[in-house]
Amino acid sequence: MRKIDILRNLALSFPETHEEPHFENISFKVNKKIFATYDEKLNQLCLKLSEIDQNVFSDIHKNGIYPVPNKWGKSGWTFVKMDVVDHEIITDALIAAYCQVAPKKFQDLLKIQK
Repeated sequence: MRKIDILRNLALSFPETHEEPHFENISFKVNKKIFATYDEKLNQLCLKLSEIDQNVFSDIHKNGIYPVPNKWGKSGWTFVKMDVVDHEIITDALIAAYCQVAPKKFQDLLKIQK
C-alpha cells in the first residue's frame, strides 16, 4: 500500500475529516480548517501543530520533523519527511495536528475511537 493511502485512511478515520485539493497537494480538513497537507512528489507531510507539539516532535526526530522555514513555521506549520519518520510518530503527529484545529467535541470522539 502506498504511503498516501495509509495517510489517507488514517486522516479520514478522524471525526468529520474530509479531503480536498490544496494547490497541487492533498489537504485534510476538519471544520473547514486544514490540519495536514501532503506533497506526493516530495513525500512530505505538512502539519498544523501547537508550538509545544512542534518543539516536541522536532526534538524527537530533528532530521525528519522540523518547522516550515518561514513565518508559517512560527505559526506551527511543520514538515514531516514521510520516508524518514516511522509510522507511529507520524500517527501521533497527525493526531496532534487534528486536535489543534478540531472542535473539542470531535477531539472527544477521537479519544473514544482510540
